[in-house]
Amino acid sequence: MRIMRRLKVGILGATGIVGQRFVTLLESHPWFEVVVLAASANSAGKSYQEAIGGRWKLKEKIPQALKNMTVLAIERDIDKIYRPVDFVFSAFEADKETTKRIEEKYAQAGVAVVSNNSAHRWTLDVPMIIPEINAYHVKLIDAQRKKRGWKKGLIVVKPNCSLQSYLPIIYALSKFRPVYVEVTTLQAISGAGKTFSDWPEMVDNVIPFIGGEEEKTEKEPMKILGFLKDGYIKLADQPKISATCIRVAASDGHMASVSVKFKRKPTLAEIIKSLHNLITSLDNLDLPSSPKRFIKYFTEEDRPQTKLDRDFENGMGITCGRFRENPHFDWKFIALSHNTIRGAAGGAILTAELLYRKGYIEGKNNT
Repeated sequence: MRIMRRLKVGILGATGIVGQRFVTLLESHPWFEVVVLAASANSAGKSYQEAIGGRWKLKEKIPQALKNMTVLAIERDIDKIYRPVDFVFSAFEADKETTKRIEEKYAQAGVAVVSNNSAHRWTLDVPMIIPEINAYHVKLIDAQRKKRGWKKGLIVVKPNCSLQSYLPIIYALSKFRPVYVEVTTLQAISGAGKTFSDWPEMVDNVIPFIGGEEEKTEKEPMKILGFLKDGYIKLADQPKISATCIRVAASDGHMASVSVKFKRKPTLAEIIKSLHNLITSLDNLDLPSSPKRFIKYFTEEDRPQTKLDRDFENGMGITCGRFRENPHFDWKFIALSHNTIRGAAGGAILTAELLYRKGYIEGKNNT
């Protein structure tokens, strides 16, 4: 396996909560080095520490090496940003049309864009990746580049954080043909970019609505579970998914309560075996952010718990438990993932590692 030299990385939207998570996760990354931090024009020209002000939301401290880095403006300074970087992570906040335009502008300039944003998730030639599930969808980049005339530029997106707790479990049980899924997600406040200090209304509270989340939770799995055909992804037609998404008073971690109907109902022993023996396309790639164990099954009745288990495998693993027979479906269970690590920045970093390993992201000195 080839030696991976360090690539130079930019973070678009570095001052937001996902951008902050990128900054901390990349601090000691063996393949990627942050050389550009970009945000809105209001933050441009300030040091990163000054631009953040009192809005740092993570328990980890701002990396010392980045505190005094001058923040650039995402769109105004694009010429300054794309020259030194090999690729960028996109996590800035804007309306969808603005996001599309800016991300395409970077890709046109020859920069690979690995996006945490939702704007391009339904663009036909843009793959939406959970690396352990549909890594082969990166081949869509070949069609994307041919269609758009991009040589080194590309756009790849990661899916919404709400589905990344339960979809890996459904995928692990795919040989039993899941037909119907009913899921209720219990989503932490960091998914809204908040902490309890700046959202005190969430203390001792539950809000039974999160705008746009239910549609994403129901529809995005169909693209992830789909297959490549003629330069686009043909959507899967099963399982049919019905979702309810609820905001709960937890700082981090999205939990899901799931019921599943299968074409062939597995036994509990078959379920546990499938979870334990899951083979993914990442198993032999030696990616730095890849969890040693993708899915952990708990036998305890009160696990997984958000506070105890969201950091499993440094926040990149999925935990599940409480498998019980359901007389109206077949089985029901609980699943959990860390929303700002696996569900956001960490998942995007793992996707970038996959792209680099597969040769889709290259250094500027490579031909």
